[in-house]
Amino acid sequence: MTARAVLADVAALGPFFTVATEPAEGVDPSWRPFVDLYTDPGPLHERIAYVRRALTPTDASDQVDAAVAASIAFQGLAALLVSAPFGAAVLHGELPELTPQALHWRPSAGGPWPLWCSAPETVPVPGPDEAAVALAALFEQHLEPLVAAVRAQVRISERVLWGSVASSVAGAKRLVGMQRPQAAERAAEVAGRLLAAGRLAGTGELLPPVGPDRYWSFRRRSCCLYYRVPGGGLCEDCVLHVRRR
Repeated sequence: MTARAVLADVAALGPFFTVATEPAEGVDPSWRPFVDLYTDPGPLHERIAYVRRALTPTDASDQVDAAVAASIAFQGLAALLVSAPFGAAVLHGELPELTPQALHWRPSAGGPWPLWCSAPETVPVPGPDEAAVALAALFEQHLEPLVAAVRAQVRISERVLWGSVASSVAGAKRLVGMQRPQAAERAAEVAGRLLAAGRLAGTGELLPPVGPDRYWSFRRRSCCLYYRVPGGGLCEDCVLHVRRR
């Protein structure tokens, strides 16, 4: 199965799993490689500012705190970077090499940024261990510099940001299990290994499953700060559920 076919199948899981591969997109000059996002502060600053405006009620006298906006903006980007590779590795045993040089983004007026990669190579990852190791290496290429880029602009805990990466992994595992039940066990195995190693080790804990989760549910040991948004609340995996009992 070609990388394009793999990514087309994975895209059916939802917008965060979608990476376009049409060669014709290459004529659009608005596409930029992700590596640019980690070295040019402008687009990331604009994205955080956009999220801050979107989260602030129209009748509010003050904007939502910058750290809250940065956290939510980062969480959206982390979900984009995690979901498609995770889905491909779990469902097809193939990992498209969506590196910071190969994977492109372009700004959008709202919602997740569109992603594009013209002709990604793939690496076979037949077992859960191989999949987790390869995914961890790919995620590190993106998320280490993205965490640093966000923290260069806004004062925010590194622990909060890596907790959001872990939450994105657990969320991808849940969605794959819901939409492709035959892959739920492999999704749980791969995600469990990812959450137990490297930067994600200690970011949360695996608990007995609560529907729609299968095999386990995840509770992070940090908070994405969404509760500080007017009208916001706690995410399902938030540590504050425990602290408020």
